[in-house]
Amino acid sequence: MRIGTRASDLARTQAGTVADALIAVGLDCELVPMTSDGDKTRASLASLGGTGVFAAGLRTALLEGRCDAVVHSLKDLPTTPHPGLTVVAAPVREDPRDALCARDGLTLTELPHGARIGTGSPRRAAQLRTRRPDLDVVDIRGNVGTRLGFVTDGELDAVVLAAAGLHRLGLDHVVTEHLDLADWPTAPGQGVLAVEIRTDTPPDSPLRGALATIHDDAAWACAQAERSVLATLEAGCAAPVAAYADIRQDGGADILELHAVAYRPGGGDQIEHRASGACVDGIDGAIALGAEAARYLLDAGASAWIHD
Repeated sequence: MRIGTRASDLARTQAGTVADALIAVGLDCELVPMTSDGDKTRASLASLGGTGVFAAGLRTALLEGRCDAVVHSLKDLPTTPHPGLTVVAAPVREDPRDALCARDGLTLTELPHGARIGTGSPRRAAQLRTRRPDLDVVDIRGNVGTRLGFVTDGELDAVVLAAAGLHRLGLDHVVTEHLDLADWPTAPGQGVLAVEIRTDTPPDSPLRGALATIHDDAAWACAQAERSVLATLEAGCAAPVAAYADIRQDGGADILELHAVAYRPGGGDQIEHRASGACVDGIDGAIALGAEAARYLLDAGASAWIHD
């Protein structure tokens, strides 16, 4: 089976973990690297429209039969399904936290006044400006190596990246601080991979069967709650919105807990909501919980920030 992936080191590593898992259950796989439109420009994510910019080329290749499945970072996918395609598997979630990578081992609190810190995420930029309004937040693009190079070359004092990507690339040693999810929730779906196939792939096909063995129900339920926040807000992955869900045990029952936050783009203000519910309605319950949180944010006035 041909597994489509973006050509970056991180994307190929992520797709490789999926391919290895499929090979382990008896499916022959090869990676098919491709370059997306989002990889061909250094314009800001917000100016490119954000949602789906890294997925469009992969999806076209899948529909045209140039590969049999594609692997996405779920946080980069639009919340609406793509005609003719279906996400059928999400492996166990990697670390969902954001990670600070700073010079001299500094933490966010220790960065000096006026320090230059880079990110390509409007959500992270708003969080930084809210937590440390004295910092100079710089919009950057590029792969993980390029972003880390801004720090080692002295152009920036720090960058904020996804801990999941750094871990998958074996770069845990560059992290100077993991930002706590309790007060630094991350992008909906961060740390989750999504495997998409053509909808007309036969139900009894070896590909569907193999993908079913690597799917993690907990990761998918949490991601659906988080993505439901975005869907109800009618916001994309470039919006200054964070959502993180987790499942905890309470008296033998699984409880889904969700923390959703909308940020003023320039920093200094935020609206948040926490919701929880028993995991008795499966994915439908997770989606309903996300919609509930989003409606709270909208009623509290977040729409002006999200659609600014």
